[in-house]
Amino acid sequence: MKNFLLMSLFLTTAYTLSAKPLTFQSTDKPTVLLELYTSEGCSSCPPAETWFSTLKNDPALWTDFVPVAFHVDYWDYLGWRDPFAKQAYSDRQRAHAAAWGSRSIYTPGFVAQGLEWKSWGGALPKAASNKADILKASLDDGKLTVSYDQKGDWDVHVAWLGFDQRIPVKAGENAGRTLQHDFVVLTHEVASARAFPLVLKAAEIGSAKAVAIWVSRHGQTVPVQAVGGWLKPDLPP
Repeated sequence: MKNFLLMSLFLTTAYTLSAKPLTFQSTDKPTVLLELYTSEGCSSCPPAETWFSTLKNDPALWTDFVPVAFHVDYWDYLGWRDPFAKQAYSDRQRAHAAAWGSRSIYTPGFVAQGLEWKSWGGALPKAASNKADILKASLDDGKLTVSYDQKGDWDVHVAWLGFDQRIPVKAGENAGRTLQHDFVVLTHEVASARAFPLVLKAAEIGSAKAVAIWVSRHGQTVPVQAVGGWLKPDLPP
């Protein structure tokens, strides 16, 4: 008898989500969580973000891979404070690097399924061919319920994603440029799945257009399964 992981997050939003309940469900294969670590204070990041934005139109989006862009804060000292950056995102990148035995982090930096990935701009990373348990989430009336049917102690991650975020940069290495961000993490919440149900109150996510959800073993950085989708699927991204 499989155990079911249940998590409910009660959301505070500045806009009304689709009146119809939304369901996000992975396949029975591992879905690649593709993380970009970036900063508005990094002059080499805009090309990587431009490529990242093209993934909006990939037919395999949300099924084969789920992209998220974490803005780090360690370049803020160069004279421009990235409005999307958080120390927690820098710490997450450091945790990834420590897990694969590196002492250094950099931007733009890509992580695919918890491993360093340097082939951006070309073919997307392939998921493992093994079977995986299905990760499912439903969003109804401001309540997000996540279920996963594998035993264990889990960390459940929920990232609310912004798109078409255009920021005029006035200082630092990108001074004078207007940068566009897609798949940008606006808020990232983590909940332990050792006690059920879990109820969290999310931060303001009024400009979010999509959600990414993934599970990892408690205390580990490598995602085991991921799922995501548009909050208003009837509208173009």
